[in-house]
Amino acid sequence: MKSKFTRKALVALLAVSALVLSACSSGSDDAAGGDVKVTLITKDQTNPFFVAMIKGAEAKAAELGVDLTVGSGKEEGDDAGQIALIENAISAKHAGILITPMSVNVNSAITKAREAGLFVIALDTPTDPADIVDITFATDNCEAGELIGKWAAAKLGGKKAVIALLDIFDDRMVSVDYCRDNGFLKGMGIDVKDPKVMGDEAPTGKYSGGDYVIVGNKATGANEDGGRTGLEQLLAKNKAINVVYTINEPTAAGACAALKAAGTKAIVVSVDGGRAGIENVKNGCIGATSQQYPLLMADLGVQAIYDIVKNGTKPEVSPGLDFYNTGVKLITDDPQDGVPSEDTTYGIENAWG
Repeated sequence: MKSKFTRKALVALLAVSALVLSACSSGSDDAAGGDVKVTLITKDQTNPFFVAMIKGAEAKAAELGVDLTVGSGKEEGDDAGQIALIENAISAKHAGILITPMSVNVNSAITKAREAGLFVIALDTPTDPADIVDITFATDNCEAGELIGKWAAAKLGGKKAVIALLDIFDDRMVSVDYCRDNGFLKGMGIDVKDPKVMGDEAPTGKYSGGDYVIVGNKATGANEDGGRTGLEQLLAKNKAINVVYTINEPTAAGACAALKAAGTKAIVVSVDGGRAGIENVKNGCIGATSQQYPLLMADLGVQAIYDIVKNGTKPEVSPGLDFYNTGVKLITDDPQDGVPSEDTTYGIENAWG
């Protein structure tokens, strides 16, 4: 069963934001789920992670006969784009929305959708607070950060850590951003003052293996160009950087390019687990990455809304958490004692993209 895509112009947003919108009719009108309409809203449609998520949603929608609409903002941070797409879903009387929320700025629109009777599920990025949506299907991003932090600390073997932190934003605090960043620092054994704030930790001190200095945080937009530029700027401040935390694997690829251009080496860690990222673990660009599973998030999301419409069954959060944990695995070909991991063979077998 094929998915049919069409590009649409959103007149209401012409003065605000360029949107990418595609409608997907994943089944005939008489299919079992043809009366179930769902909107998937991602942060963009270029990041391989979101491309994989869209494919996962399309596949599940095709299986169930769900009428799926896929849309996104033009880039990371396009709150207005996501808000317009939420409004569209409300107007179209869809059964539910799956969303990777940009920030707290979309909370009011999500609340409006729920008040209108739509079941709203966050994917990948938990909302703040968690109960803004009905449920979240996501990686435990704090755990993902901790895993790469523990690995990096062990890999250093007691050497002084000179750390660069490559985040998404520097003008807002988003859960996926602060969870991974602060999770990484916590994994390194560095005291984090406020787990929801990046950059408030002491710039120097002790990590689990010895002394550390944080050269700085840079916003990258979670893309390769941003990763390269961000690390170039931090290397200009301190050429001794030997640990680079990156928000995701495209950012890590940019960081590797900056290191190569500077003629220096560093331990690079990341989060994602896409095929290109795992290949960069295999070739030594990335030392270790925390693999997450966007296809599963999307699959579970479409299934959940279908089940609610068909039989009223609602999904439940994982025990002890305020979201449904879709799992995370550390992938590396350089395992460290005391840090559970899988090799790149496992990573490729479970990679997306």
